[in-house]
Amino acid sequence: MRWLAKKRVLLVVLAGFVLLLFLKSDWMGRMMYPISFVDEIQAGASDYEVDPYLIAAIIRVESNFHTGKVSKKGAAGVMQLMPDTAQWIIETAKLEALTAEGVTSDTKLSIRAGSWYIHSLHQQFKGNSVAAVAAYNAGPGKVSKWLQNGTWDGTLKNLSSIPYGETRHYVQRVDYYYNKYRDLYPDMASASGASGRLS
Repeated sequence: MRWLAKKRVLLVVLAGFVLLLFLKSDWMGRMMYPISFVDEIQAGASDYEVDPYLIAAIIRVESNFHTGKVSKKGAAGVMQLMPDTAQWIIETAKLEALTAEGVTSDTKLSIRAGSWYIHSLHQQFKGNSVAAVAAYNAGPGKVSKWLQNGTWDGTLKNLSSIPYGETRHYVQRVDYYYNKYRDLYPDMASASGASGRLS
C-alpha cells in the first residue's frame, strides 16, 4: 500500500514537471508554433518596412507555411495572393522581375510581393495595422467603406462590428499568431526593429 502511495506521488511530481516544462519552455512553444522561411520573411520586412511577425502571422493563417496551396477562390502561394492582386502588385510596385505565376508558385517571390502589399495597405490605412490585416482578407475597398460609413472603427476592440464573420475571424487569428510569434521569437524583433504590437 505504501509503495502505491509513493508511486502516485512520483506520478504527480512527474506530471507537474512536464506541465511546468510545457508552460515555461520556449522550445516547446517553438515546436507548436514554428516559423518557416525566416530569411525570406526578414528580407521582406526589411525591404518594405513591415513587421516580420505580421508577415509570419499572415502566412500562418493563409497557408500554414505550405507551398503550392491554392484556395477555392484561386489565391495561391504561401501568402495566398489572388492572380489579379499579384499582377497589380507587380505593376504598381514596379517589380518587373516578378511574374504573377512566380509570385504564386515561388515562396521567396510570394513573400516579397505579399510584404510589399502589406506595406501598401499599411500606408493606405494610415498606419492602422488592424485595418490593413482586415483589408488583406476582405479587400481595401470594403474596409475603407466600413471605416468611412462608421460600420467599424478599425480597432481590435471593436472587431465584432466588422460585417464579415470570415474577416473578423481572420483578424483575430492573425493577432493571435502575431502575439505568439512575438513572444517566442524575440530575435526576429531585434533583427528588424519590429514595433512589438499589432495596433
